[in-house]
Amino acid sequence: MFWGALDTAVVAVVDTESGATWGKQVGSGRIQARVGTLRSNSVTLVVRPGLDSIKGDGDLRDTVTISSTPRDTLSDSLRIRVFVQRPAALTDAQTLIRRRVTLQLTIFPGAGSSVTFVPDDTVFTNAGGIAVVQVRWDAGGLPDSVRVTARSTRHDGTSVPGDVNFVVEFRP
Repeated sequence: MFWGALDTAVVAVVDTESGATWGKQVGSGRIQARVGTLRSNSVTLVVRPGLDSIKGDGDLRDTVTISSTPRDTLSDSLRIRVFVQRPAALTDAQTLIRRRVTLQLTIFPGAGSSVTFVPDDTVFTNAGGIAVVQVRWDAGGLPDSVRVTARSTRHDGTSVPGDVNFVVEFRP
């Protein structure tokens, strides 16, 4: 089986056997598989622009009142918004959805506390460009606070400008 690009201005097939494809410019492009004279239906790929920046959406500070059991203790939703200059050829949803945001925790004081992210330390944006995460105290000593740092990178590994830092305080 071999792969080829039907819209060569937008996409290029880098490896004709595996179908690995590279976006040449922002927009929609099609690729197609073939064996001899038999051809598949075309597959449409969307080449999206790189993110311009990220920032916190709403309050960057939250205070959590501790319940009787640690695992029942959740922060409010921490919201991260991504931004991109949208070309006319694509909708906001096509440019903003499923953008990866990675999160890191710093616990103060750090000894003996277990704090995690809900749902996980990597979240994805919705069609509006918003990623949402919460912080949960799981076990151990009650921390005073945690700093949550949110970051995003482009496909080439470069950082998207605008690291976001949230502070979540825990109160008995």
